[in-house]
Amino acid sequence: MSELVAAPPGAPARRGARWLAVPLVAFALVSLTAGFLASREPSAAGYFDLIFSDPIHMKVWLATAAAVLALFQLFTAAWIFHKLPWSKPAWVNPAHRWSGRLAFVATLPVAYHCIFKLGFQDASTRVAVHSLLGCAFFGAYAAKVLIVRLKRFPGPTLPVAGGLLFAVLIGVWWTSARWFFDTVGVGF
Repeated sequence: MSELVAAPPGAPARRGARWLAVPLVAFALVSLTAGFLASREPSAAGYFDLIFSDPIHMKVWLATAAAVLALFQLFTAAWIFHKLPWSKPAWVNPAHRWSGRLAFVATLPVAYHCIFKLGFQDASTRVAVHSLLGCAFFGAYAAKVLIVRLKRFPGPTLPVAGGLLFAVLIGVWWTSARWFFDTVGVGF
């Protein structure tokens, strides 16, 4: 059986369904690695807060920035896939890529504190879900980047991977930053 599915002349061939195993394995390996690292004994030293008043506020605001950028990603992806009624200007694709990069960078200090300083937590259902989604976020990110870089996956693969990544990030944000805003009285 061929690894690539026949395509019209002049167009690159689509990858077969077997190729979906590559991003799925990457998702599993990266998620499990993050979970393994988080399950080790956390270190009490080495917290930082960048320009924020403390590490908690840094994590809340960087996670919120990542969520806002993810919403922008959703909007620009809809534009890229012609799901919006307006014609797509030339800046949309680069803005989509850069907002994704910035969202990922915003998650790195948060992940550092969560994985290496706090570790995997399960004191409540919310905290356990947050820990699981946090690990899954990096797996979903790795899978989506592989799909983008390897190209030619079956039609809905990229939008599904992007949607999963978005949903996981919003779940991580909801179980942490949103909860924090509600708890300290900022609310929405």
